[in-house]
Amino acid sequence: MAEYDYDVLVIGAGPGGYVAAIRAAQLGLKTACAEARETLGGTCLNVGCIPSKALLHGSELFDEAANGTMAKFGVKTTGVTLDLDAMQAEKAGAVKELTGGIEFLFKKNKVTWLKGHATFADAHTVEVTGAKVTAKHIVIATGSSVTPLPGVTVDNDGGVVVDSTGALALTKVPGHLAVIGGGVIGLELGSVWRRLGAKVTVIEYLDQLLPGMDGDVRKEAAKIFKKQGFDIRLSTKVTGVVANDGMATVMLEPAAGGTAEALEADVVLVAIGRRPNTAGLGLDAIGLAVNARGQIETDHDFRTAVDSVWAVGDVIPGPMLAHKAEDEGIAVAENIAGLTGIVNHAVIPGVVYTAPEFAGVGLTEEAARAAAKDRGGEIKIGKFPMMANSRAKTNREGDGFVKVIADAATDRVLGVWIVASLAGTMIAEAALAMEFGATSEDIAYTCHAHPTHSEALKEAAMAVTGKPIHI
Repeated sequence: MAEYDYDVLVIGAGPGGYVAAIRAAQLGLKTACAEARETLGGTCLNVGCIPSKALLHGSELFDEAANGTMAKFGVKTTGVTLDLDAMQAEKAGAVKELTGGIEFLFKKNKVTWLKGHATFADAHTVEVTGAKVTAKHIVIATGSSVTPLPGVTVDNDGGVVVDSTGALALTKVPGHLAVIGGGVIGLELGSVWRRLGAKVTVIEYLDQLLPGMDGDVRKEAAKIFKKQGFDIRLSTKVTGVVANDGMATVMLEPAAGGTAEALEADVVLVAIGRRPNTAGLGLDAIGLAVNARGQIETDHDFRTAVDSVWAVGDVIPGPMLAHKAEDEGIAVAENIAGLTGIVNHAVIPGVVYTAPEFAGVGLTEEAARAAAKDRGGEIKIGKFPMMANSRAKTNREGDGFVKVIADAATDRVLGVWIVASLAGTMIAEAALAMEFGATSEDIAYTCHAHPTHSEALKEAAMAVTGKPIHI
């Protein structure tokens, strides 16, 4: 009789969990994955990355047809109307296809789906829907959930105060949407409903949008979103939200203190961040504590302080990004199997899928300067505007720039930041270059196809040494 029911049991079937389970099974380990949600894929596939991109794409198409972009290219439309139910149905269809695809991959790779919430009994045992299941190795991949705003009650079932899940499922376009939080989620979802006709007010406590991104990108974001019609309230804090009779009143005051004001809105979106899902796992049963941010600390190989228990994704330190979790899922499975699984956390791209997109990988200029100063060195920077890129100009997509940050002594690329219609795709080249330790000269002397948006990265790399061609 086997000592354990499974070699590997993964708790959570989001991007980190389902990938870890599939990779472990591919490596010949008997694998199970515990997931309480009715479909696989976690927040990302069900109520996050995927449905938001469906609505972003659909709203862009509507905006192009209704507001003159297509007409500029001679495609004349009349009487353009929005069928929001159809757009939401298309979103739901994409989600169903992709979550079903993971279920197929589980069956193909012989991963057992344990349907239910898993709670630790000991370091090798979890309880799932009343049954105890044992495993030699257990991987925690339970992801994250919306950070609540103290004193503000979210009601996604027809309420006027919603979180990202509720904002993805609105049944009508709000007249006025107030977004609390000027980060990725707030700006993406704000973009959807602005394009579909809502007035959008973004309220951010800090003095710039997109915390964590490069300073030039953050400044550009404010300009672009204001130009698109957003009402941007920076350095402003929310002191309360009152929902009454199908409307909401948001109480605001300057972050530094000052005169309060009231803002009326049809819908309020709370998007101030996410927090790790560690509650309810029974971590106390195995003596595993979380840090001050509620995260599970791991070593380089994703081992926790408890032997046989591992963790990946949003529950451990680092950016809460699906692709980070996926790479960690592969790495932890390979480490459990005795191989060498590695994730280079210095080269993880991040993307904001608005129009234009905002993307970055590596260090911001601010962080690079600080690091260089600490070691007595310097950095050099090259920038190239998208308005000087032939493809972007032809497509009338001139907003934005590419910025390359390199070490002044070695020319090694330290960070790349892009604001462009295709920034999310373009950043992959920068990440690959950095993974291989490229210099700005390496990128500059790599032939790029013409005319493409990616030529802007080549020109920005050339600008690091002061020799761009097209400006």
